[in-house]
Amino acid sequence: MSIDLSTAHWRKSSYSGGSGGDCIEVADGLTGVVPVRDSKDPHGPALVFPANAWTSFVQAVKDGELPG
Repeated sequence: MSIDLSTAHWRKSSYSGGSGGDCIEVADGLTGVVPVRDSKDPHGPALVFPANAWTSFVQAVKDGELPG
């Protein structure tokens, strides 16, 4: 499955630090999927997750359910 991300509107994660280092960006507004990329390599590859899986992951992070 190929998804055209050429017009995606990327935003930096609100959990990213302000140091400009280890940040991810996500693109909102795509039906059923959430693309994620490394902000240090904006022309590199993106991982595309099913929206429900991404929502579950973000909730687990917020709830502290993932090992550190």
